[in-house]
Amino acid sequence: MAEKNQNQYQLPKSNAYRRSDQESLHTMEDEEAKRKKRMKWTIGIIAFVIFQVVQALFFVLVIMKFKSPKFRVAEFDIQSLTIGTQASPSFDMSFVAPIRIKNTNWGPFKYGASTVNFTYGGVQVGQAIIPKNKANFKSTKKIDVPVTLSSSALPSSSNLGSELSSGIITLNSQGEIKGKITVMFMFKKTKTSQMNCTMAINTTTKAVQSLSCK
Repeated sequence: MAEKNQNQYQLPKSNAYRRSDQESLHTMEDEEAKRKKRMKWTIGIIAFVIFQVVQALFFVLVIMKFKSPKFRVAEFDIQSLTIGTQASPSFDMSFVAPIRIKNTNWGPFKYGASTVNFTYGGVQVGQAIIPKNKANFKSTKKIDVPVTLSSSALPSSSNLGSELSSGIITLNSQGEIKGKITVMFMFKKTKTSQMNCTMAINTTTKAVQSLSCK
């Protein structure tokens, strides 16, 4: 009878151990779940920080890298060309100058009015007027300007006579435009672009034989 009572007394103790083990197991599972959750949050935060750093580097190195637009005159067809003789050298020429403003920035380039001077031997023989406008981001603004050139202002000591005998007239075009580049509607920077082109005009074919710009 005493043994029976002893067994009855021990049964609740065994159940208590099982409950304790189950509680410990649940506690470990909860801790593991929390640990995995914290790990996911940590990985997510690190990934977000890396993304922000990469985005910032791209913004600084690419978006915010302001470049001066390229200011050039492209090849053109001569509409009319009249030349004198070696003894009495002269020329009169007309054409439509294709002015190009290439903007490689991630924002528009708004520029003011300007001029392009055409010279022979350092003496101005004609001019093109560039009205104020803008070149959109990652695009080229095309402006076609009528131009008339005349050698009437050249001094008698110029080399025009010898060039006419060779059949080639060498002209230069210089100009400058100044404006602002705006990125994301808030970042602005003033940039200046210069044109310095040299063109060789063939007086026999009445065509541009070569054109180069710096």
